Amino acid sequence: MVDARGTAVPAVLHWGSDLGPLDPTVLEALAEASVPAVPPSSIDTPLRPSLLPTLGEGWSGRPGVQLSRDPAAADGPLAASALRAPRFRLVPGSVEVEATTDAAVGAIAFEVVDDEARAAVATRLELTPEGVLRIRHGVANRGEGALAVGRLAPILPVPARASELLDFSGLWARERRPIRRSLEHGVHARESRHGRGGHDDAFLTAAGTPGFGFGHGEVWAMHVAWSGDTEAWAERSPLGPATLGGGELLAPGEVVLGPGESTWSPWLVAVHSANGLDGVSDRLHPWVRSWSTIAGRPRPVTLNTWEAVYFDQSLERLEPLIDAAARVGVERFVLDDGWFLGRRDDRRALGDWTVDPDVWPAGLAPLVDRVAAAGMEFGLWVEPEMISADSELARAHPEWVLGRGDDPEWRWQRVLDLSAPGAADHVFAALDALLAGHDIRYLKWDHNRDLLGGSAHAQTSALYALLDRLRAAHPGVEIESCASGGARIDLGILERTDRVWTSDTNDPLERQWIQRYTGLVVPPEYLGSHLGTARAHTTARTSELSFRLATALFGSAGIEWNLATASESELAAVAAWTATYRRLRGLLHSGRVVRADSADPAQVVHGVVAPDRRHAVVSIAVAGTPVAALPPAVRVPGLDPDADYLVRRLDLGPSPTVQDADPPWFAAGEVRLPGRVLGEVGLPMPLLAPENAIVLEFVSA
Repeated sequence: MVDARGTAVPAVLHWGSDLGPLDPTVLEALAEASVPAVPPSSIDTPLRPSLLPTLGEGWSGRPGVQLSRDPAAADGPLAASALRAPRFRLVPGSVEVEATTDAAVGAIAFEVVDDEARAAVATRLELTPEGVLRIRHGVANRGEGALAVGRLAPILPVPARASELLDFSGLWARERRPIRRSLEHGVHARESRHGRGGHDDAFLTAAGTPGFGFGHGEVWAMHVAWSGDTEAWAERSPLGPATLGGGELLAPGEVVLGPGESTWSPWLVAVHSANGLDGVSDRLHPWVRSWSTIAGRPRPVTLNTWEAVYFDQSLERLEPLIDAAARVGVERFVLDDGWFLGRRDDRRALGDWTVDPDVWPAGLAPLVDRVAAAGMEFGLWVEPEMISADSELARAHPEWVLGRGDDPEWRWQRVLDLSAPGAADHVFAALDALLAGHDIRYLKWDHNRDLLGGSAHAQTSALYALLDRLRAAHPGVEIESCASGGARIDLGILERTDRVWTSDTNDPLERQWIQRYTGLVVPPEYLGSHLGTARAHTTARTSELSFRLATALFGSAGIEWNLATASESELAAVAAWTATYRRLRGLLHSGRVVRADSADPAQVVHGVVAPDRRHAVVSIAVAGTPVAALPPAVRVPGLDPDADYLVRRLDLGPSPTVQDADPPWFAAGEVRLPGRVLGEVGLPMPLLAPENAIVLEFVSA
């Protein structure tokens, strides 16, 4: 609800639970009643922060817009001084309103201007039928000299009862670690200067009522839909409401507008939930699915060769893996790093995207044909945004290396400056030739280092343009976004890709948490989740096959294991698992994601419930040592309380349990109970050993 009356900058009165239809008289009364009192030692008029709060309107908190001019330039010292405390006023007749319907997005757009500062800002708010709010600002230079943009970020008020914060941090192979704290006076700010989100990306900033969980509490959450540098913050002021804000983090001088030029901020995506964090997913997942690039396309079982063979590539080496993959039901076979000119390790050759004749003397065609003959699609790994100092491309075009010549290397590689003249055209031509010359259905697009120089804004903008161009030229090719695992997962990159590599770790214990929290924003069909070897590459932890299978089931499932070395019993279990995945993926990739708040922090419960609530699949994992001898009964959220369900355990191989202590229903293999009982009373659990899981299927009669 936005108050756009008069000449002031419009202000948000309410974003939260649906208030139902309100006639204009009630709306005006609400707007008048929302005017706050004047506190002591403050400005002499009521302060209700606008959608562009600035010093000019009395807001001393973090501003949503920061612009600057050179006092000695064409517009002079007056315009430069006015920008410290701009006094924007609504442009008469600029407010446009489009109503939200069940099928259409509603929107409010307006423009404000400060004539002295010679700057104008356009704002657009959109409310989707799913209840997702999107906001962005556009700034235009109305002066004669240059206008530098320091910040252009939407800000939203949140009520005083939202006194607890949740956001995320992490590191390589341990992404999406939740951090909780109180929302106190001052600014809690999270900034990413990685040139990508980074493994420690705030990802989602949520303010909620104290103790909010997955299924309870009121939550106001936001996400910056941008794949470069970002900032996100929460602020509580003694003199005004608490606020959430976020946008692109701009370096000084990174965006400078000439006379008549303009630029737009990324979208800030905001969601309110009256039912905890699952309510956030309840809005975001259907919205993403409404514009998804993969809508209606089943997510194939994908095998990636990296942890199977690493750089040891040849047709002879891969043929046994191809045969084993086909035997267990793999549908897409992806050749990872090591196929291109001179690439024998990770210290050279990035940028030289031609097939290495020493490794593939007949080119990739025999491998592609062999994979196709086995009934699978072929995919290929690339890292187009990077360049090795030891590469033909770097020697031919040193001016395309981002930053300074003595900038630090990272994983023995540098960044290819996609904004440099000719660089993006070169990358497009190389990838276009590969895709035109082979039946390649999938690109794993990697990004294995931070940007430590150059312009993250220019690089990200150029990346988006390159992806858009490549997708237009090859609409049948799917692209996976990988950035050292999960270091670039956001709703900006998701518009241009078909899958994300959730993390470089296939350790199922780490994956339980990584997938749990990444899935707050991203639907499971996008989350690449692979079955790895018993001993994890990243942690050296050893896991039961059943735990690995149960964890990898919930996502865009795949395999990263040399199946040619697996035993007959392991191959049989994997084949049964891929069959189960194919049978259930229509549910897993269209249903409502639910997560239970367990009394025992070691017990991790999550699942997917069909839209009609007649079918569900739920995982119960023990991620550590339980706090009590008997695990808590598991209450299953989201089921139809008036339906009866047959509950069965999926056979994903043996899970270590204390067999003599299994509950009778579990020992019998199934039980039939009403949804109301399953949701309120729950089911007693077997005594699972730590780092194990069971998966239950619920089918209503």
